[in-house]
Amino acid sequence: MTIFSKIIKGEIPCYKVAENDRFFAFLDIRPMTKGHTLVVPVSEVDYLFDLPDDELADMMVFAKKVATAIREVVPCKRVGIAVLGMEVPHAHIHLVPLNKESDLSFQRSPVELTAQEMEELAAAILQRTKDLI
Repeated sequence: MTIFSKIIKGEIPCYKVAENDRFFAFLDIRPMTKGHTLVVPVSEVDYLFDLPDDELADMMVFAKKVATAIREVVPCKRVGIAVLGMEVPHAHIHLVPLNKESDLSFQRSPVELTAQEMEELAAAILQRTKDLI
């Protein structure tokens, strides 16, 4: 079982921002920018492009709704998307609020946010995703 599956099952705490029966989104604990969110399928598939076509398409629609909520909460010009998936063998995408292209860099040092800031941010995004998902 991957760390993401444990997060989805509630065995590991997270800052959840959205979920439905097929997908789960939570704040990255080492964010590139404030609001950096991971979107994962509930099904434990290692590589994003190994997902069945319908599930991949639905995941992108789910991610779009999460990105819309992030943009309403976090001041940014856009929400960028990245797919790497090398660290955890569970398909996932990164949604990163952007004000400049260099905001989407995995070489950057993580933004430092307190637990309270993460909780408040997650709650604000979760409130907005409830209307969208």
